[in-house]
Amino acid sequence: MRSTEEIVESLREALAGVGVVLPSLGVDPVTGASDEPFALVDLGRCNVRTAEHLTDVLRLLPVGEALRARVRQLNREGRCIS
Repeated sequence: MRSTEEIVESLREALAGVGVVLPSLGVDPVTGASDEPFALVDLGRCNVRTAEHLTDVLRLLPVGEALRARVRQLNREGRCIS
């Protein structure tokens, strides 16, 4: 299993790949330092232009029934934060 820091870095790289930079992206310090098995990822703050660009990128993604079914499955397994 990858570390929280590795996952955050992967997210940072994926976002950068579509031109989105979240300057405050990081591991939540409280849950990161606790005994919780899954720390929270703090997406942080961004300006309105970045939020708009992120929205545009997300709207371009093809979201089909297969993706919805996978998200529902992961939620049932407790592997997604809702």
